[in-house]
Amino acid sequence: MDPIVHFEIPVTDLEAARKFYGIFGWKLDDWKMPDGSVYIGVHTTPIDEKTRQPLKPGAINGGIMKKTDKVKAPVFAIHVSSIDEKVKMIEKAGGKVVMPKMDMMGMGYYAYVTDLSGNVIGLWEDIKK
Repeated sequence: MDPIVHFEIPVTDLEAARKFYGIFGWKLDDWKMPDGSVYIGVHTTPIDEKTRQPLKPGAINGGIMKKTDKVKAPVFAIHVSSIDEKVKMIEKAGGKVVMPKMDMMGMGYYAYVTDLSGNVIGLWEDIKK
């Protein structure tokens, strides 16, 4: 079973979103992305500082980012053992790749795909160590 491990909220104004989502008491950190953009890391629950995983089973953290022409609505990310293998299955089932697998600053790999209704879904793969 592939679990949901992350969420993303695309917004038009990062600073306004920071103020709005701050009302929930979430920890919001700016992360500089490889393309120079800012991604706001969102901690809704405490994490283990070594593994970066939530301490509470079933809890997830996420991020806030600028809306794009490809990602206009909230996204959840699913942890998979191999993005390449899962993409083959998704395409065979009628889904499409929106953003191919990319290295996320050495932490893992990430890709966006769509389901049969056009909903964008994130796929996360840990980097093998």
